[in-house]
Amino acid sequence: MAETLHIPYHLLTFVLFHLALFASSSYSVSFGFYATSCPTAEIIVKNTVREASSLDPTLPGKLLRLVFHDCFVEGCDASILLQGNGTERSDPANSFLGGFSIIDSAKRVLEFFCPGTVSCADILALAARDAVEFAGGPSVLIPTGRRDGRISLASNVRPNIIDTSFTMDQMLKIFSAKGLSLDDLVTLSGAHTIGSAHCNAFMDRFKVDSKGNFTLIDSSLDREYAAQLTKRCPGGEAATSPTTDNDPETPNLFDNQYYKDLLAHKGLFQSDSVLVSDKRTISKVQNFANNQDSFFESWEQSFLRLTSIGVKIDNEGEVRQLCAVVN
Repeated sequence: MAETLHIPYHLLTFVLFHLALFASSSYSVSFGFYATSCPTAEIIVKNTVREASSLDPTLPGKLLRLVFHDCFVEGCDASILLQGNGTERSDPANSFLGGFSIIDSAKRVLEFFCPGTVSCADILALAARDAVEFAGGPSVLIPTGRRDGRISLASNVRPNIIDTSFTMDQMLKIFSAKGLSLDDLVTLSGAHTIGSAHCNAFMDRFKVDSKGNFTLIDSSLDREYAAQLTKRCPGGEAATSPTTDNDPETPNLFDNQYYKDLLAHKGLFQSDSVLVSDKRTISKVQNFANNQDSFFESWEQSFLRLTSIGVKIDNEGEVRQLCAVVN
């Protein structure tokens, strides 16, 4: 018996709005873009993500971070996947990114069944979507039909991505430039409910001298939590230290615990903590901390907007045969 697809009313109206938007413009991505050309495309990506994540529970966080670093630079065009000197992937800010092999695995299968059809940009967006669902988050409908970009420059990375030390105004400036709102900023920051980071992303918030004396530099961070973090960063070895979970409570579960952590002053990054200290965002943080359904509903909409940034269509891009190199 066929399974009935239930779409919440708030999401249905949002999707219908975007369908109307796509239909009234030259924007050629669409929901079910591969329904005829490669009907199993989304299933293949989902199965690849599911199998790999079952073996490595840290993978969803890596895939989610990967799509952020892709979409915020050249748009959602898989430019982050291109290898070579001077590419985005070669920039030190992207040195700890992971999940590339999963995209390549899905691409190999898709090239076997549907050669030259499914773009790496779509695979990455779908994989990040499916990773969230695998980790316990909401299922999100996103359009497909993105083309892969041909340009990938390391020099474009730093001006376009969020640094963990950013203030609210610095983050909002970048989000606004991408067509994202303040609410999107708070919602998409919830991506930190999964994933991990190396010490160089947060170790400037405290210090330990040669005698082992601990000093809290950033007073917005819980002292006891900060003391625990110092044990993860022996000698300040930022690059070689083990990773620390973004969410100390439920690190592999996509839930609203991140916002509860923020209210307890246990946001790992300075860019997390400002969501609580800024009056423009504190009420949204409190709402999400108290209501996971509200967070999930906002996530569905904000993730759709995220994966629509700077999408290339038709002859603006290509469908790569290998995700790491242009055709």
